[in-house]
Amino acid sequence: MTEENRIEKIIDVCLRRGFVNQSAEIYGGSSGFFDLGPLGTLMRQKLVDFWRQLFVLDNDNIFEIDGSLLLPESVFKASGHLDSFEDPLIQCKSCKSMYRADHIIAQNTGISAEGLSLEELDKIVEENKIVCPSCKGELDKARQFNLMFSTGIGPVSGNKGYLRPETAQNIFVNFKRYASFMRNKLPFGIAQVGKSFRNEISPRNFLIRVREFEQMEIEMFFDPEMANKFSLFDFVEDVEINIVTKEMQEKEWSKPLSMSVKDAVEKRIIPNQVMGYFIAMESEMLQALGIPKESFWFRFMLPHETPHYSGGNLDLEVKLSIGNVEIIGNAYRTDYDLKKHQKASKSTFTIVSNNKKVLPHVVEPSMGVGRILYTILEYCYREDESRTWSWFKFPASIAPIEIAVFPLMKKDGLAEYAQDLHLDLKDAGFVSFYDDSGKIGKRYARADEIGILYCITVDYESLEKDTVTIRDRDSTKQARVPIEDLEDVLDALLEEELTFEELLENQKNN
Repeated sequence: MTEENRIEKIIDVCLRRGFVNQSAEIYGGSSGFFDLGPLGTLMRQKLVDFWRQLFVLDNDNIFEIDGSLLLPESVFKASGHLDSFEDPLIQCKSCKSMYRADHIIAQNTGISAEGLSLEELDKIVEENKIVCPSCKGELDKARQFNLMFSTGIGPVSGNKGYLRPETAQNIFVNFKRYASFMRNKLPFGIAQVGKSFRNEISPRNFLIRVREFEQMEIEMFFDPEMANKFSLFDFVEDVEINIVTKEMQEKEWSKPLSMSVKDAVEKRIIPNQVMGYFIAMESEMLQALGIPKESFWFRFMLPHETPHYSGGNLDLEVKLSIGNVEIIGNAYRTDYDLKKHQKASKSTFTIVSNNKKVLPHVVEPSMGVGRILYTILEYCYREDESRTWSWFKFPASIAPIEIAVFPLMKKDGLAEYAQDLHLDLKDAGFVSFYDDSGKIGKRYARADEIGILYCITVDYESLEKDTVTIRDRDSTKQARVPIEDLEDVLDALLEEELTFEELLENQKNN
């Protein structure tokens, strides 16, 4: 399998097996819109639950809200989105096809043109004689294109609104309410999981660049004078991360640096301990989801890539078959957003901290659900000579289905026994799937293809001795287990307190 066709193979499995499908597919669909199927929805829920436990429920001073998708124009006028939430568009003079200017430059030259001015983009297009990919026609001058979807609110004309392009603004505009709930005591975080909408010029690469997407985001508010006295940082300061500095990007770099989060903060590569805490937690989270540490890094964004108000942004980038892709953004937004909304609304957002009034600063870790899901799919996808089918090596933390229960045959009471066992496992909290269709080998193959960790087969010995076989997805080996021990064994396997090799060894010794 080549890197070029890996994404095509993953898309094929996703479409066939209920992970993801094109929205409105029977009508040709529309670029940048996808629906999660049954398995994709289960994976998405596991990912969100994993994030929620790690970043929200395990912290006493972070709480989650659920904001409106549609906000009035005044919100985005104050935030600056109406004036600056834009991407550079370039159009073919002949066929009128439209492209994002920095992307078409990168595809043709390998030059990273993100954040460059329109004049700089036009100069690169002209010097490199870049033409329309569709018809080879001449490209027009680049122009800015606002990415927000607009709509009317109510029956009266002129009452304009926008689908939110990020989840953050819900939190900023309701800051006074949330600060009151938190008893006006800094630091505190407000988290949110929800949809955002951006009218991308050229959606592409499956779930990577879309027009409707989901974010898991936190706005962490703190006293700027206490940015390097963040209590949670003590728990993660020794975590080793991969990082790409500003200086490295000024030269040719092939490998990121490895250093502790503490060192990165002390060397000012990471702006402060608040961001350092979230960066460490993100690194640990991705590894738990099956993404190897050597495959991702935190890149300090260069000045032309970041907003003017940024106190330092670091993107978590991962190496994929389609190139290096940002899947998490970490932004030090300073007090910019609160200051803008405070002025526009004539509200007061200051909080008393250390006996003085402060306008809180904000660190924002923002994760793309779809991008992380695709990254997991790519890194867990397997093809090997021992099987004639592809399969996913999902860790238990993200596998959409953990257990499959199969009767060896439908007859002689095996199916009834297996169905009862399946229901018992579901009642015990396992995500279990029942299948009695086709030969047992075919069922194993189908289970592997969607990443089910363990297949339990009910056979004739099950009726005689109340035992079943457990088949391990990764090794395809099987072990026989008494029914009375089954739940405990599965718990231990899924919690990684017991390996399948240890289970087999225990059986040999007994």
